[in-house]
Amino acid sequence: MTPDSPAFGQADLTNCEQELIHLAGSVQPHGLLLVLSPDDLRVTAASDNAAALLGLHPEHLFGRALPTWAPQLAEAVVQARADLEAGEPVPLQGATDARQHWEGALHAVDDGRLVLELEPVPARGALTVEHDRDALMQMVGGAVERLGQAASLGVLADATVRAVRDLIGHDRVMVYKFDADGHGEIIAEARDPRLESLLGHHYPASDIPQRARALYMRNRVRVLVDVHYTPSLLRDAAGRLVGDALDLSMSYLRSMSPLHLQYLQNMGVTATLVVSLVRDGQLWGLIAAHHYAPRNVRHALRAACDLIGEVVSTRIAAIENYAHAQVAVLVRRLEQRLVEATSTEGDWRLALFRHPRHLLQPLEATGGALFAEGEVLTAGEVPSTPELRALQAWVDTQAQDRVFAHAAVGKANPALASLTPMASGVLAVRLSATASEWLMWFRKEQLHTVTWAGDPNKPMVGDDPMHLSPRRSFAAWSELVRGTAVPWTPADLALGRAFGQALVDIIVQVHAVRLLVAEHQLAGIRNAVRNAGEPVLITRADGGLIFANAALLALVGRAETELPPGGGVDSLFDPPAPMREVLALLGRGQPHWRGELALARSDGGALPVAVRAEGVPGRHGQPLGLVFTLVDLRDTKRAAEARRHLEASLQNAMSAAANLHAMQADPATGLAGMARSTDPLLTSILTHASLAAMDFADHSTAGPVAPMLEQLERSTQRATLLYGRIRGFTTPRDDDDV
Repeated sequence: MTPDSPAFGQADLTNCEQELIHLAGSVQPHGLLLVLSPDDLRVTAASDNAAALLGLHPEHLFGRALPTWAPQLAEAVVQARADLEAGEPVPLQGATDARQHWEGALHAVDDGRLVLELEPVPARGALTVEHDRDALMQMVGGAVERLGQAASLGVLADATVRAVRDLIGHDRVMVYKFDADGHGEIIAEARDPRLESLLGHHYPASDIPQRARALYMRNRVRVLVDVHYTPSLLRDAAGRLVGDALDLSMSYLRSMSPLHLQYLQNMGVTATLVVSLVRDGQLWGLIAAHHYAPRNVRHALRAACDLIGEVVSTRIAAIENYAHAQVAVLVRRLEQRLVEATSTEGDWRLALFRHPRHLLQPLEATGGALFAEGEVLTAGEVPSTPELRALQAWVDTQAQDRVFAHAAVGKANPALASLTPMASGVLAVRLSATASEWLMWFRKEQLHTVTWAGDPNKPMVGDDPMHLSPRRSFAAWSELVRGTAVPWTPADLALGRAFGQALVDIIVQVHAVRLLVAEHQLAGIRNAVRNAGEPVLITRADGGLIFANAALLALVGRAETELPPGGGVDSLFDPPAPMREVLALLGRGQPHWRGELALARSDGGALPVAVRAEGVPGRHGQPLGLVFTLVDLRDTKRAAEARRHLEASLQNAMSAAANLHAMQADPATGLAGMARSTDPLLTSILTHASLAAMDFADHSTAGPVAPMLEQLERSTQRATLLYGRIRGFTTPRDDDDV
């Protein structure tokens, strides 16, 4: 909170980014909210509509402990409180009398107070969407199965909107994806055919303020029943407004910002349901459902939509990770060509540009340039050499990482505007930590049209120029974009990074060869190898140690002075015998060797590494020396352990589900032990998780695999929890009509 943050309902479009929307002080009136003391469950604050909905006089509500007037509901609260953890609210069901049943949720705020939210279970036929349990389980199970089979984001998004619309019946369901700048695009849509399509429409980032995005991360499902509602204010026992004294971040009944409600009214929308799609801890997009009449959604269906959102989020990660995994295949092909060229011609740079298609096509680039050892080599359509040098100097000042990408260089730096026709988009990968050496790809300017839902440059329109309100027009508005190339995607960045890493490896090898064959250049080449980020060992043909760079020393936890001069390289491995076998193979003429060994660390531990050994041939074919390049495998091993743990968890969950069904009593005989088939929804959830785990390739260039698998296990556990909620909310009551 900052001094300039406007209170809830006091913001306009000039400061809505700072509106304190989590301190609403009111709720939507289709439900009620009670604030309970944690020790005796006394009602200390309530929404104005609470007494009427509960059938109580207001003076009989405040100060009374819940067990004294609603014992069955109090019992449900006590059970839910036992399950409270930091994070999500706990769902519950209860009754205040034989006729009135409730469903809702309980959560705690920072000061320990309990927040109880309740909605009356509606009579059948009311404006509320619901399905019987068997139908719901079948629908969600089928949806999860179809989502798990989606092989691309487009197919996944289309399957998502169809599944959610089938579940809740809203007039329009969309998948809304955020780009790197926070703008949104509708990439899939299922709608009533009488409605105009919004597919492909873009929405500016300002339509969803940052505070709202943060709440979407915490509260994954949000429901608006009627945009025209009158808020029910929260008051304490003395009748004072609670206002900003109660954080409603985790409240599902929390009133929505008046600006957001006006925005929806301007669109003609009456009811909404929104599900968050989260990827790697970031808000990737939303599933947004719109209806043009008041509409509520029962809690079981909300949990089902939440489950679908969780499955879709996991599938997004799997699909994007699979695309990253294909990078490794392309990189290996490039690396092989460069190694062969280095062996036959002594210069990998010529091989890199001999067939420009191999370099440019994977990144859909129109040109490329290599800045190395003071020279500039180019391929395809590129700017002039002076322009390239100016670009190189600018990238040097901009890049904070090994990879730099921009789709509109001329807009970012007007001094480079002349590059726009041929190199509006630039993807650059640093090849040296100490010199201005880069591999760059270029994309031409691409004139293209973006269709916005209303003019994004005129978001504040009203009858009174002094009163700002959300724009009233959402008619398609087209903008011709100039000076911009097709943006670089995360997959492009991953591929560029991997290509650059392959070149760095080749450069290290070339430098290592020079170290062996050109003694008069030893000092300069030693510095190049020393500063390489990859662990490197250089030995004589018999394995006598010549050089270990800083990365290798850091890996084993030793100083250079601790290595025995001329000692055998096998002494650095634990056990040393496998390395001796490698040396013997290379000594008998085998040109190279690849495999896994264990380095001996100074602390006595063994560190798993992948080793690539290359023999450096001298005269008459006799090996002049050996170059060993190492890769730390700890993340890979952790990924393997995480995969085993996940598989065990899935197997245990499946077995537990099977045992649970086997123990259920047969309704015809009343006898226990009659086995039933495993629940199809739970089977779909676990099958989806297994398929996602297989899609997380161990050689992913998107980052360590283990955290992805661990996140997948957490996501699956949450999906299983949501499955339990669906079953709980749909368990028939004894008094239900059959």
